[in-house]
Amino acid sequence: MAKSWYVVRAISGQEKKVKDYLESEIVRLKMEELVNQILIPVEKVFEMRNGKKKLRERSYLPGYILMECEVTPELIVSVKNVPGVIGFLGAKKGGDPVPLRVSEVNRILGKVDEMNEQGEVPENPFIKGEPVKVMAGPFNGFSGVVDEVYEDRKKVKVIVKIFGRNTPIELNYFQVEKEF
Repeated sequence: MAKSWYVVRAISGQEKKVKDYLESEIVRLKMEELVNQILIPVEKVFEMRNGKKKLRERSYLPGYILMECEVTPELIVSVKNVPGVIGFLGAKKGGDPVPLRVSEVNRILGKVDEMNEQGEVPENPFIKGEPVKVMAGPFNGFSGVVDEVYEDRKKVKVIVKIFGRNTPIELNYFQVEKEF
């Protein structure tokens, strides 16, 4: 039987723990030939904390884990018994799980690849009129207001007061931090 992609629903925030547990269970039960791979779709995001750029991974589809496998009754039972697993997406009560269509898999995996190629995505883009503080560059320490957001270039135009005059400066996302 051919292997297909299935979606395993997990408790949101525990995807990594569930994935690790699933992998160890599959090895323990000697079902490696049934499962090709288990993936958590993630994207890399950065945020500014105390003037430092912090890079981290965030789940692109929180609460979902992709699994390429050949479904057998034993595999279904062992996956459902993993702590943190809610069940298979699309499975009717007591029925077999429904595989993803090839187009859906390609779209999801393509989106994840595209996000990884783009590199870092800022976690919280800025909004016009929002107060910000400059954290890097020659205007470090200045406070201002976002005048324009250039999402395509990952830049913002900020109006700061220099010598009592409003002056527009263009900065990268990681050079400014929201002021609360």
